[in-house]
Amino acid sequence: MKPMSDPSRDPHEPQRKPSLILITGMSGAGRRAAAAALEEMGWYVADNLPPELIVKMVELSFEKESPVERLAIVTDVRSRAFAGSLNGVLDTLHQSAHRPIVLYLDADDSELITRFDTVRRSHPLQEEGTLQEGLDREREMLSEIKARADIVLDTTGSSVHDLRRKLESEFEMLDGSSIRVNLQSFGFKHGAPKDVDILLDARFLPNPYWIPELRHYRGTDAPIANYVMNQEGTIEFINAVETMIQAMLPGYRREGKNFVSVAIGCTGGHHRSVAVVENLGNRLRQDDVNVKVSHRDLAK
Repeated sequence: MKPMSDPSRDPHEPQRKPSLILITGMSGAGRRAAAAALEEMGWYVADNLPPELIVKMVELSFEKESPVERLAIVTDVRSRAFAGSLNGVLDTLHQSAHRPIVLYLDADDSELITRFDTVRRSHPLQEEGTLQEGLDREREMLSEIKARADIVLDTTGSSVHDLRRKLESEFEMLDGSSIRVNLQSFGFKHGAPKDVDILLDARFLPNPYWIPELRHYRGTDAPIANYVMNQEGTIEFINAVETMIQAMLPGYRREGKNFVSVAIGCTGGHHRSVAVVENLGNRLRQDDVNVKVSHRDLAK
């Protein structure tokens, strides 16, 4: 691992605000792949660091003469005291000048079992029991940490390349100065996303799919956008969501939460939810909110 000094940077230029990510989550969900991806993106990565050493690593990394500007720390369930220790570490860091972004990686049990079987490894908490029992113990231990996470990424069905793209998308606009709101449209028939903070339903609006001349368009196209925006209840719905997000941001900021994920769904994720997310994203940008818009099922 190479320190992230930038030889092209003027030594008299003020350093950027250091950034800190703590990577944790279920065994087999992709922590090491995430660490490798972040290292390629320019982060200094400390892998397999026990909770009791995390605070010391942060202090050393962000000393005045340290070349490290962005630090990612990977930690996992190597001891029974893991969850409690990590909660204490998070409390300590939140009271310091280095509030971490907690990235939690997860996946369905069936996927995790397949991954363990593929590499012929046992689960670190399996003991003399089954793999499923090890996963159950781990989920119970990590439940509080997951609830405190800024970002929860579900890697079920994802390749290493998919994970890298997700991480790049999450961190490309990170500057440590503002909360980022991720707005995502999706289709309920493809399953609701699991890694969001707020999930909303736009299926109460009339569906343009049933209008033959509109069916082949998408919510990013003007004919669909105009149709959806002119329906009774659409503007009121968007107004309410915008007001809700604006009301929540100051509290999230006080709590040190850097990312907020909002997902809005319709049936297929092609029309109504896409149009609503596009409109809401434009509104929040006009309010000077740091927004990223994506459409999970637009191409399906």
